[in-house]
Amino acid sequence: MWRDSFRLQIFCLLMAVLAVVVLVHNFFQLEHLDDYTVSGSNWITENNDQPSLSQTTKTTRKPYCGYEQQILSRREQAEEESLLAAIQWPKPSDGKIAFLHSTDPLHSDFEIVKPSRIFKVGDQLEVVVHVKDFQGKSKQYGGDYLQARIHSPLLKAGATGRIVDCRNGLYKVFFTLLWPGEVKVSVTLVHPSEAVQVLLRLREERPDRVYFKSSFKSGRYSETTECNVCLPGDLPVCNFTDLYTGEPWFCYKPRKLSCASRISHAKGGYQKGLLTHEESLFFQSDVNIKMPILSSGPDSVIVKPNAFTDSSNMDRAEDPTVSPSGYYYEDLWRPRTRWIYHFNKSDDISKCLQGKVIHLFGDSTMRQWFEYLTAAVPDLVEFNLGSPKNVGPFMSVDLKHNILLKFRCHGPPIRFTTVFTSELRYIANELDGIVGGRNTVIAITIWSHFSTFPVEVYIRRLRNIRRAVIQLLDRSPKTLIVIRTANVQELGPEVSLFNSDWYSLQLDSVMRKMFSGIGVHFVDAWEMSLAHYLPHNLHPKEVIVRNQIDTFLSYVCPLQI
Repeated sequence: MWRDSFRLQIFCLLMAVLAVVVLVHNFFQLEHLDDYTVSGSNWITENNDQPSLSQTTKTTRKPYCGYEQQILSRREQAEEESLLAAIQWPKPSDGKIAFLHSTDPLHSDFEIVKPSRIFKVGDQLEVVVHVKDFQGKSKQYGGDYLQARIHSPLLKAGATGRIVDCRNGLYKVFFTLLWPGEVKVSVTLVHPSEAVQVLLRLREERPDRVYFKSSFKSGRYSETTECNVCLPGDLPVCNFTDLYTGEPWFCYKPRKLSCASRISHAKGGYQKGLLTHEESLFFQSDVNIKMPILSSGPDSVIVKPNAFTDSSNMDRAEDPTVSPSGYYYEDLWRPRTRWIYHFNKSDDISKCLQGKVIHLFGDSTMRQWFEYLTAAVPDLVEFNLGSPKNVGPFMSVDLKHNILLKFRCHGPPIRFTTVFTSELRYIANELDGIVGGRNTVIAITIWSHFSTFPVEVYIRRLRNIRRAVIQLLDRSPKTLIVIRTANVQELGPEVSLFNSDWYSLQLDSVMRKMFSGIGVHFVDAWEMSLAHYLPHNLHPKEVIVRNQIDTFLSYVCPLQI
């Protein structure tokens, strides 16, 4: 009996020691948990491995948010540094430049290199832009933001050019001549280099220049407080950071209500007084915002047909690096990397989408796709979900052809009027909930509402979405995923500070790099809006949207050659 008792005591002692060991081990794991954390995502690496302790490092950079620092794996940190390096913009050698020494589009000019030579379809056209200041003196540094295109108004044809900054006041623009006839050259100064430096400062120092708000309610009592990715000061806050993606979002805590009583999100407004008087001179309509630069000589060339290589028979192998990616001819977009079909009849769209579930995620430019498709297909009827106008979510159903079309806006920051908190969803989380398959089509756009934040905020969001995209394609490889790029828009002094094309260009460059090579397709809304003859608009006109939809549907139903 005493032996059994002794054995029991020994067993209890061993179990107690084991419990202590486990407790110490768990404490050690908890203490070092941050060393293994990948902020905001668990993006799958090439070998499908999670980062080990030796592969992770905490990045130290100028903090854009006082609440948390990102913790990145070595691969993520290297990618982020590469992305930021790729979008670095040339700076003037001197710190402050007086307005009179800034770029003047009226004194600047461009010239076509060898305009009298014989050009044929497929040839390269080179243009040199000479940038001068308001005193007519040539500038000795670069950094101006230019846009350029070739076009033939009678043919309703147009294409963009590739701009090279020589960083000495000269810019070279290269165009591929893609159709015969008279082809005109247009060059536009979007922002002088001095204005770009102001935009860069605002992006890094004033991410709060667009602010947001949330309403909190309990019974008949309600309060409204300010919200953002970051909030200054020492006031108590409600932490609404997403538990799955790690996307940060904060609101100042209501005085009397709990954080759980939050019912809605909305755009608060735009900060005023962001510029000094000298800085404001760099942002003047009809002076230095989206102003044409004229030619010092001929501004057009005559292009002859090529008897051996017609533009319509160019290589259609998919290549996202081709520049330009396409061109307009007779108001129809013709990609240079693939064949597309123009869906001129509603029946053609219905047949293409029959049996499909189409998820549209993004901002108001993606909502345009929902509105266009719903209007273009007679049997596609919008189902009233009681959602706020222009906000969503929206859903249209075609019972005859078994089509389900859905739109949902992306999560904050989103500058919509009012979004119920129950409908605030992050794209990555929505993708995680989609089964996918050959009858599932997904379109995503996300850019405009991130223009006021440091690029790291945007990179984090794209990293989460990319992780979800890769996982979705891994479990359902036949799912079709299309990315709609950013587009250009009309600019004035105020809009430039919040939604400049320069901000959009930077974000678009990052997005294209992060989503290349993972099995998604692109609709190049940037070139489709820049190459067209219509005035720039945040929400492109129907003729441009129609060409975007044709490109999108041509991925859904590839044209058989």
